[in-house]
Parts: sequence; C-alpha cells; structure tokens
Amino acid sequence: MADTLEATNPLALDLARALDPVTLASKIGLEPEPWQELVLRSRYPRVLLNCHRQAGKSTIAGLLAVHVALYQPGSLILLLSPAQRQSQELFKKAIHAYRALGRPVPPETENRLALELENGSRIVSLPGQEATVRSFSNVRLLVVDEAARVPDELYFSVRPMLAVSKGRLVAMSTPFGRRGWWYDAHRGGAEFERYEVKATDCPRISQAFLEEEKATMGDWWWRQEYMCEFMDAATSAFTVEDIEKAFDSEVKPWDLLSAAWM
Repeated sequence: MADTLEATNPLALDLARALDPVTLASKIGLEPEPWQELVLRSRYPRVLLNCHRQAGKSTIAGLLAVHVALYQPGSLILLLSPAQRQSQELFKKAIHAYRALGRPVPPETENRLALELENGSRIVSLPGQEATVRSFSNVRLLVVDEAARVPDELYFSVRPMLAVSKGRLVAMSTPFGRRGWWYDAHRGGAEFERYEVKATDCPRISQAFLEEEKATMGDWWWRQEYMCEFMDAATSAFTVEDIEKAFDSEVKPWDLLSAAWM
C-alpha cells in the first residue's frame, strides 16, 4: 500500500510518515515488533527502555532520531553513551535509516559524528564526558544509550538541555545492578513511561540459545542481560530488600539475620 501511495500521491505518503514514524520502518527493511511500534508512536516526554541484549532498541532509537530530524525542522538530536565508540554505533543506526530512506532532506554535513540537514536539523553523536557535553542547549530529542552505565553526574548535567525546548528523553539499557539513576528511575514515579522487553518474549531468539547462555554465563548475569532484572551485587551480604527492612519497625532483627544466612 505504501508503494502504491508513494507512486500515486507522494505528498500524502510524506504526510503519513510525518504523523506516524512506524510507516518509515518498512522503507528501511524493518518489521517492527509490537513494543517497537508503541515506542515509535509514543508521545511521552520521558521514556525508559529496559530491554534485553539484541532487542533492537538501538535500531528503533536511530529511526526515531531520523524521524524527528526530518519532520521537525531545526531540531537538535543528541545521542549520548558512556563512550564515544558506543555513541557512534548508535549514530550508525540513524545514518543507516537516513540513507535507506533515500536522504529525503539533503545533508549539509554528513560524517562519522554528525548529520546536519538543509532544514536545520542536526543529529550529533556525543562522548560520555560531562565536561564536553554541557555546551549544548535547546535539545529536541536526547537519546541515552547504555543508560545503566551512564554516571549520575553526566545524566543530571544533560537533563537541563531539555528545559527550554521541552524536548524528549529516551533512555535505553539492560540493567547493571541496583545503583545509579537508571535503577532509581525504574523504582517509581510518574515521570517516565517504562517498557520492559525480556529475551523470552523475542521471537528472534530461540529457547535453546537462551538455555545455552544461562549455562555459560550463570544465573546472575543471565537474569540481567536477558531477563531485564536489577540484581544485587554478587558480593553483597544483604539484598536491597533486607536493607530496606532494617528501617521497618515491624520487622524483627532476627528475621534479617535469618535471611542473610539462607
């Protein structure tokens, strides 16, 4: 249907794509899963994607970045990761989507770190260093990859970039222990729209592979990498739940000691 519309009424197709980012997916050879469609169509200002490894979250984030750049002229889209190399990998997803779409808005600059379009939009890949990212402002979309490994000081230094523009924040990661802003963001509050995608729900990953991975890496790593669980440090004597119970007047001290030795 999209091919027919493109041939007979390209303006109508362009309008459809402007209104619905999912319509871009088939053009880049992607058949989005239901959760990916929900993310692409979400208008929520703060989104958390707690997804297993190889879930396709980077592909969706790259497509979302390109959609904003194409259909919201003058937008600044920042791609942030703990390291420049990781940001560049995410940027490659965006560039792939842009090229697969046929470069519908011509580029003024297109290199390994940035894409600047004739409509004034920019997609910029950033390193995970607080001192080098503070100069940006008026950000329309901020994508934070490997968010569980982004330090608190970096995260809190980039949030003000969204203040004037009323921009969106999309953060994605697998868990990395019960610590930091990423873990805190998942514990509660209405600020975020949250998605959780486990590997057992992914049709592209076989049960046999998951069983092999669990046997190889052990239960602790497997539950984080594939089941999206926030795990206590393997060396912890007490779980987070035990520590929280220590401040509950209704819990008896010997209950905590019993839990620690079980």
